[in-house]
Amino acid sequence: MARRPAFFISDRTGLTSESMGEALLDQFEGINFKRTTYPFVDTPEKAHAMVQIINSAAEQSGLRPLVFSSIIDNQIREIIKLSSGLHLSFFDAFLGKIECELGVAARHAVGRNHGITDTERYDARMEAVNFSLNHDDGISGKDLKDADVILMGVSRSGKTPTCLYLALQYGIRAANYPLTPDDLESTDLPRMVKAYKNKLFGLTILPERLQAIRHERRPDSTYSQLNTCRREVADAQAMFRQHGIPFTNTTDKSVEELAVNIMQACQLRRRF
Repeated sequence: MARRPAFFISDRTGLTSESMGEALLDQFEGINFKRTTYPFVDTPEKAHAMVQIINSAAEQSGLRPLVFSSIIDNQIREIIKLSSGLHLSFFDAFLGKIECELGVAARHAVGRNHGITDTERYDARMEAVNFSLNHDDGISGKDLKDADVILMGVSRSGKTPTCLYLALQYGIRAANYPLTPDDLESTDLPRMVKAYKNKLFGLTILPERLQAIRHERRPDSTYSQLNTCRREVADAQAMFRQHGIPFTNTTDKSVEELAVNIMQACQLRRRF
């Protein structure tokens, strides 16, 4: 059975069209989509080439492609509309209504949301990423006072990817500390993070899921045995509860969901 083509097109990185388009497509179960992202379609020449790609996909599949676009430039957007696909422009859908409500014409300027033209935004993102990398896995206690949040959990519970996402997406200076078996022998907070209790947020995970993740990394070891995972998870949660540290279960959550939960629970504000 042919899969319906779905294109996510942008004159910048494509993150906006892709994330919004994916969210819409996920509402339709039982339909298979062939999803392709085309970023930096920012010239008429590229737009005309894109039209040919869309039309070719329509011919090969026998199905009308869905074209999700976050292109700002009117000329390029009109060229894309010449294709045989169903053109779904996020700017067409919302920009006109906002202009009408505000009584002001939009700038239609490319690059306001992504890119490094906004120096302060870029600097905040890079500063946060560097902070997270320098404070990953408890490698350094230096400058922890400057952390916005310190994630704490057993090994392989999702701390590092969540920290990096918080840094990249929100400019949050996120450190993380791994709870080792030695740490879990006591319910006291580890010495490195004890002074920053108000910055701590815990991550937990179902032992069965943790065991599967650890088995891929170090099979046939005590580290990846289910009993070990159960004991560590139980001890970590006991520590969180004793010290009133908020925590969430990462088992069925995407890194995006985890980041939002942490932002809300810790009342953090994005830097850009």
